Amino acid sequence: VKLKKEVIILNGKKIAEIRKKQKLSQEELADKAKVSRSIISFLETGKEKDIKILTLTRIAKALGCEVKIFL
Repeated sequence: VKLKKEVIILNGKKIAEIRKKQKLSQEELADKAKVSRSIISFLETGKEKDIKILTLTRIAKALGCEVKIFL
């Protein structure tokens, strides 16, 4: 399942906000989430056009959040 572009942009901003509050670099978050750093970067800047729920779930878990805050 893939999310709409508007949802991805909002999620990217939320991911960046939470990541920065936790003082994590994009690389550190990517390692914890087992995704590439470029996916984190693309999400946070709104350049990512497609994201799977599984990827968002991994990022949420790495941030210590429930995925539902992104949906």
